[in-house]
Amino acid sequence: MKTIYTGKTKDVFEQPDGNYLLVFKDDVTGVDGKFDPGANTVGLRLDGAGMAGLSMSVYYFELLNKRGIPTHFISAEKNEMVVKPAVIFGNGIEVICRYKAFGSFIKRYGDYIKEGASLNAVVEITLKDDKRGDPLINEDSIVAIDVLKYGEYAELKMFMKIAGDVIKNDLKEKGLELCDIKLEFGKDLKGNLMLIDEISGGNMRVTKNGAPVDPIELSKLVLN
Repeated sequence: MKTIYTGKTKDVFEQPDGNYLLVFKDDVTGVDGKFDPGANTVGLRLDGAGMAGLSMSVYYFELLNKRGIPTHFISAEKNEMVVKPAVIFGNGIEVICRYKAFGSFIKRYGDYIKEGASLNAVVEITLKDDKRGDPLINEDSIVAIDVLKYGEYAELKMFMKIAGDVIKNDLKEKGLELCDIKLEFGKDLKGNLMLIDEISGGNMRVTKNGAPVDPIELSKLVLN
């Protein structure tokens, strides 16, 4: 297989049939040894995080597919997931939906809002760029650099809110609260928007009775 990408939490390979293989690692993002889904560096290694991430991703990709939301998911086995090939936007973008004010949102706007305050599904887009700290970008700028078109920006926001609400409501049924979630999108080979990458505890902030839930524990609570 051809190596496409060696990432912080997973590696990507191209299979002979044209589909891609994602291999999940036990590394999670964070800062100073603490888990943070919004960080752009590996913060710590959690034994079992790879399998937990894969299992949760399969669960939510299948749930979203049933709701008519297209994803790149095909199948999964062990710590590997087979997915459809995708065309990414620029060098990759991440879309965040925030239901509570935490993390980088507080770092930017802490003079105006308290940590943990409710937000009405605020959607933000960042560019995948480790050297520049995955910078936040607005609609005019992302169109100006030719990564998105105006119509695509609005479509992404709508898509993110729909997917986020499905996941948020599913977690609520399990006694959990989704504070924020970071997802990635791309296009299939026909140019249709679809959800890509993963949907795991490593890219969402979840609490139970007000206390944060780590990615491995979250997987147990969601799947058991």
